[in-house]
Amino acid sequence: MIVDILQREFYHNRVSDYLVCLAIIAGGVLFIWAVEALALRRLKKWADTTSTTIDNFLIGRVRSTGLPLAYLGLFQAALRTLSLTPRVERILDGAGIVLLTLLSIAFVVALIRYAFEEYIRKRGEDASRDRALKGVIGIAKVLVWVAGTLFLLDNLGFRISTVVAGLGIGGIAVALAAQTVLGDLFAYFTILFDRPFEIGDFVVVGEFQGTVERLGIKTTRLASLGGEQIVMSNKDLTDSRVRNYKRMARRRVVFRVGVTYQTPAEHLGEIPGIVADIFREIEGIALDRVHFFSFGDFSLVYEIVYFVDGNDFPRYMDAQQKVNLRIYEEFGKRRIEFAYPTQTLYLNKD
Repeated sequence: MIVDILQREFYHNRVSDYLVCLAIIAGGVLFIWAVEALALRRLKKWADTTSTTIDNFLIGRVRSTGLPLAYLGLFQAALRTLSLTPRVERILDGAGIVLLTLLSIAFVVALIRYAFEEYIRKRGEDASRDRALKGVIGIAKVLVWVAGTLFLLDNLGFRISTVVAGLGIGGIAVALAAQTVLGDLFAYFTILFDRPFEIGDFVVVGEFQGTVERLGIKTTRLASLGGEQIVMSNKDLTDSRVRNYKRMARRRVVFRVGVTYQTPAEHLGEIPGIVADIFREIEGIALDRVHFFSFGDFSLVYEIVYFVDGNDFPRYMDAQQKVNLRIYEEFGKRRIEFAYPTQTLYLNKD
């Protein structure tokens, strides 16, 4: 009786064939559950103890992508043990291709996101990190989804050669019409990866200067010292020479002092030593050199070079003010006069 039931056919398959298919599915599901419970959980605990993040990423992808792929392969293999009509086989193939494509797209997007996050994390955090990351990930998602959709349509039997050709011609037309926008977009990626400046840096670009407030896909905005906002295209920034004062570890200062031609020679020789003694009294600055530089039109010129640690402009101005006051005091004690523009007229009486 049982043998007769097992030999009965429904839709070109015996009952025993259906039972074998169900047994394969049940056994496969139990096996996948066991692997997930035993192997993946232990690997997850081990990954949490390591200092790297790539193992956590891979284990997470196995859970979110690998396990669905395993179930997909299991059901496909189990159903292949049955005699299926061509229509049902096409439906199964199409469903498998759709699910495989979606899982592949999800994996690629996650991989791109992980790569960008790791790159930006290693380069250092800043206020623009999340905003920049969202912009890059958004563009990457669009490209991956377009490529995945074309791959899916091609494997489903659609003729996409005409569509691809149309997209190519349309892409060329759009690129020609939007050269400026695309130039700013590529410049945005250059700034993002090369990091010539970051949010909060004080930069000078040509005749413009200010603190970087925002880095956008097309423009970068600076807050000038006068209070107004300066909006510059990214391409202008990458094509220009940018001076980033935030990254200046040491400021080199050069200034000159002029004394009158009536200054005695012995005082002229004392001036370098006077200036050196003044710099020893002031903390945070280091004298490089003091030299009798040149004979000016109305003065004897001394050139003084020193260094200030850090990039703080008020600190530099405080140091320069102290130096100027001390030079004025010491020159006054020795009656060394500062020069100012003068002219001497010689009259001949015939």
